[in-house]
Amino acid sequence: MPEITLPEVELNIYGPKDPVEVPVVENYIITKESSPNFVRHITFDVSGTELEGKIKVGQSVGIFPPGKNERGRDYKLRLYSVSSPNGGEHGKPNLISTTVKRTIEELDNKLYIGVASNYLADLQPGDMVKISGPSGKRFLLPEKEKEFNYLFFATGTGIAPYRGMIMELFEKGDYQNECALIFGCPYRTDVLYSDYFEKMAQEHSNFHYLKSISRESRRKDGSKHYVQTKIKDEEELLLPILKKKNTLVYICGLKGMEAGIYKELLRLGLDEYLDIRKKLPDDLNDIPRNDIKKFMKPSARTFEEVY
Repeated sequence: MPEITLPEVELNIYGPKDPVEVPVVENYIITKESSPNFVRHITFDVSGTELEGKIKVGQSVGIFPPGKNERGRDYKLRLYSVSSPNGGEHGKPNLISTTVKRTIEELDNKLYIGVASNYLADLQPGDMVKISGPSGKRFLLPEKEKEFNYLFFATGTGIAPYRGMIMELFEKGDYQNECALIFGCPYRTDVLYSDYFEKMAQEHSNFHYLKSISRESRRKDGSKHYVQTKIKDEEELLLPILKKKNTLVYICGLKGMEAGIYKELLRLGLDEYLDIRKKLPDDLNDIPRNDIKKFMKPSARTFEEVY
């Protein structure tokens, strides 16, 4: 097993109290045209700031939407994962990107519009935005990234860091190990960056792109497709990768998704990906999803970013 050493990264070059203002250079939709959801890829130009060349894929930047809340206070920053590789968007270290879904929900018979997500989605090239960061020092590729295999699990905009990570691994042309991206969403129109990942799967036999669409069809037993069910449904492909001593697991997306993944890893006897904290019940389904962390946490081989 290669030693898992994470790179040293800089944190909060610009803190929440002293953000830097940078222009938007790209803002375009990455869902299919017929999707009821609006998810956008947004790129900032950090030229002339201390952020240029300093942000690693897997880190986040803070966004400060203008205006004040109902209490008359400035809106708080929101963190967004970087979706560009270490070398920057389009290979330019001055360009960093993120992935943003417009939040539009109905709560208690009232329409709720997410302040930060809709502010970002409305921005046009040339508009200025205040950002801080970078944040995060754990959800990173290891220093010797090419020596490992990877299973990347994502739901929704949790796909963002994997876009940059997969670019980092494959676009330099010498990655020989196995990498699987397991992406989950409700409908096929909600698949993000699909053209890019499908192209990568066609060009690289060691990249496996698995989509799990939960609300359009059922599994053979009648249950829904989720990212964790892909471990069983694609066991012939994924189990040999998981059994390798140089494999790492990354989980990014909605909080709660990790519980099903943990249980599937335990079903396969792969407890090396977990730090077991207390005696497990005979039936893992007896562990409530919200209590999973009382029983187990990620080991050094598992990286998690859920929200």
